[in-house]
Amino acid sequence: MELNVTSIVRAATWICILCVSAAGCGTPTDVKTEQTDSDKSSEIAAMPDETSMQKWAKSCALCHVDGVGGAPRTGVADDWTPRLAQGKQLLMEHTIEGFNNMPPLGYCMSCETDDFSTMIDFMTNTTGESL
Repeated sequence: MELNVTSIVRAATWICILCVSAAGCGTPTDVKTEQTDSDKSSEIAAMPDETSMQKWAKSCALCHVDGVGGAPRTGVADDWTPRLAQGKQLLMEHTIEGFNNMPPLGYCMSCETDDFSTMIDFMTNTTGESL
């Protein structure tokens, strides 16, 4: 079986999606199970909708899964902490205008500002959960 870059990226993307999906399975016994409305909204924000995940898989994941070209890796706190310290607005500017090895719009020509915001929240895990 011959492997090419496309099939490797597809496999890595599906593995990431499955890992993210599986991470929410089960409930630790030492954690409260009753949630407030604000807790529920944080959980909803943590996992982008299917359309956003498809856009993420076709664009952001290309570099942000393995840190290609120095990209901060999805869910790796040490990669994101210095960037988050500069503020989300600067992350948005870098995403839209391009920065270092990241091209403008991060390869996502169909993404809107809200898409980028959702994907940044997902990759940085800034929805109230720990990385």
